[in-house]
Amino acid sequence: MGLLQEWYLHETKNSEDETLHRSQKEEYLFYRAVSSGDLDTVRKNCEMKKFTDLEGVGTLSRNPVTNLKYHFVITTAFITRFCMEAGMETEQAYRLSDFYILKLDNLNTVSSISELHDRMVLDFTFKMRMLQKSTTTSKPVAMVIEYIYAHIKERITVEDLAQYVELSASYLSRLFKEETGISISDYIREKKVERAQNLLKFSDYSPVDIANYLSFSSQSHFIQIFKKYVGMTPKKYRDLNYSPDWSETEKKPDTDKA
Repeated sequence: MGLLQEWYLHETKNSEDETLHRSQKEEYLFYRAVSSGDLDTVRKNCEMKKFTDLEGVGTLSRNPVTNLKYHFVITTAFITRFCMEAGMETEQAYRLSDFYILKLDNLNTVSSISELHDRMVLDFTFKMRMLQKSTTTSKPVAMVIEYIYAHIKERITVEDLAQYVELSASYLSRLFKEETGISISDYIREKKVERAQNLLKFSDYSPVDIANYLSFSSQSHFIQIFKKYVGMTPKKYRDLNYSPDWSETEKKPDTDKA
């Protein structure tokens, strides 16, 4: 039987069974709730187990677990794009999407997939909520923030960023400070420290590894900057916050590079 013939038979059967897909409005309202940072609506959706209620959303596999995984990927893809349209940094959105879809590989029960879905949508929602609280930025500043996120492991200078957005270093520095309330250099340090915090919490990488990975000039410089922003040393932070359950998906830092 050819695919075209098979399709017509399938379509006829669905018509006879009155198998209809539900309206997209409900799904789109949920995606909008995530992308607008509406935590209350998203939490309520999770509590009601809407994700595992697949009536009217179509059957993508006869295996219930595989079917739910396919729907997870579709949901993640839509949320990623809705969040990017609402202002999330492109690289951050894609990396977050990749992270959760890779986590999906190791799950084999409906309940574990449902739990991961809830974690995923709440993570996106929380990040969008934080984004909504920030001030609106101009295109050059948005480009700089995107660049810093994508190249956080590298040594980044104001001159590099100025060349990237085709502005003078002095003008870019002034514009960035006016719109964000913080200097470019301080912003880069903050983002490096945030990444270091995640690695200390969710990985076994040593402080030396992390210092090299994030291109600090030395371990002592890393400790100094980390303590300035967090109020304690990297070792103390790890002792208090280590949680290996959700390990960072970064490639292990190359300790031979500074």
